[in-house]
Amino acid sequence: MENVNTTPVIPMTNWKETSVTVLGMGRSGRSAADLLLDLGASVTLVEEHPQPDFEGLRIDYEQRGARFCLGGDLESVLSPADLLVVSPGVPGDHSVLQRARQQNIPVIGEIEFAASFLQAPIIAVTGTNGKSTTVRLIGAILQASGKHVFVGGNLGLPLCEAVPRSAVPSHTADYDYIVAEVSSFQLETIRQFKPWIAVLLNVTSDHLDRYAAQKDYHAAKRRIFENQTEQDWMVLNAEDLLVRALSVNGKARRCEFSLGHEIAQGLYWDGTVIRARRPGAEDIVFEREDIPLRGDHNVANAMAAMSVGLLCGCSREEIVKALRNIPTFEHALESVRTWQGVLFVNDSKGTNVDATLKALKSFGEPVVLILGGKDKGGDFTRLLEAMHRGVKGVIVIGEATPLIFDALEGSAKMVRAASLEDAVSQAAFLASSGDVVLFSPACASFDMFQNYHQRGLEFKRIVRELQ
Repeated sequence: MENVNTTPVIPMTNWKETSVTVLGMGRSGRSAADLLLDLGASVTLVEEHPQPDFEGLRIDYEQRGARFCLGGDLESVLSPADLLVVSPGVPGDHSVLQRARQQNIPVIGEIEFAASFLQAPIIAVTGTNGKSTTVRLIGAILQASGKHVFVGGNLGLPLCEAVPRSAVPSHTADYDYIVAEVSSFQLETIRQFKPWIAVLLNVTSDHLDRYAAQKDYHAAKRRIFENQTEQDWMVLNAEDLLVRALSVNGKARRCEFSLGHEIAQGLYWDGTVIRARRPGAEDIVFEREDIPLRGDHNVANAMAAMSVGLLCGCSREEIVKALRNIPTFEHALESVRTWQGVLFVNDSKGTNVDATLKALKSFGEPVVLILGGKDKGGDFTRLLEAMHRGVKGVIVIGEATPLIFDALEGSAKMVRAASLEDAVSQAAFLASSGDVVLFSPACASFDMFQNYHQRGLEFKRIVRELQ
């Protein structure tokens, strides 16, 4: 590994004399609150939309000395406050954030807060699709080479979980690397967050329910490069025009990956094998069979992860060993069960149209597709070409049902379903032996479920109980 600047990106604060408001009590908010309390800060926890289990959380946090605010009365949550830590689900125009800025109270997110304590090199991965898969692959490759790695961020464990509770800046809990999935929502609130390696996989239309225009979404993604220097690295998808445009002013060194053409530095598919090219060195060659994942999009994700592995000093043998032993990733083209000759596939992480398109391209078999949920402003007509190629039926659920019918009606047999259980039942009825039932919703889950994870678990439960 090359020398990495490990100076803390935010100076330490006397936390015992600091009042901090944490807005949003999801997983990352609670993790930030836990760390703040361990540091001795005065903490106010705020949640506008409490869940039934939050009453128990309130009792627990109040016993630890925190102030707890549930519901819509937010007038006093910034009095006093020296810092506001905001969860990624809170939009930038929220009234509390606006008041904090008016009062010159710094507003940061959980990844910014956590990174101020971390000295291990940060490998941050973003993109519209494929982030979780790529982060897991990077973690597996580094672990196969004997590295002690924290894997989390927007995926799974919040970044604050990587911070030792002694909160001594020179201590990294023995982590060699921090591998983090970072979303556009999280990047909105960074200040000094600086990855040693920043990976940008792809950028397509998404989150129009959050952003006024796609340029705002693009601007958030671009921020992953904002604080990098010439000593850092960008790992970039050379096939994606927006990736190239968003990285054009980046100061870090470039390492690219491509399925379509030869590149000077990075990984590319030459039509027969994958070549890793480094200036002044012989190419490292990987076989397609070294990546046991379905779909070209997953080959691209794997190439991004392989690039990171090589930058971190992993050998070809360690990379191949990790790739060949990776388990199926939950909720991402996850084979659940073959029932009466029909393969049921859980792709609950397919929360936008582009993800569902990539999922459909991964199958040569006839597909019965389950779509729907909360619309994020996606253009469902983009699915039409794939529908004509091999989709024999579409089952539609959730709030987006009218939009999906308007976009796709006439392209295949279409059926409305009242619930996910009804959708699985209808799909099983339409499918024949040799077909695939693909649950790739192209929508968010929040109209019916807490998140894509709960949605995917429910799909798997229903499929496994088919009689």
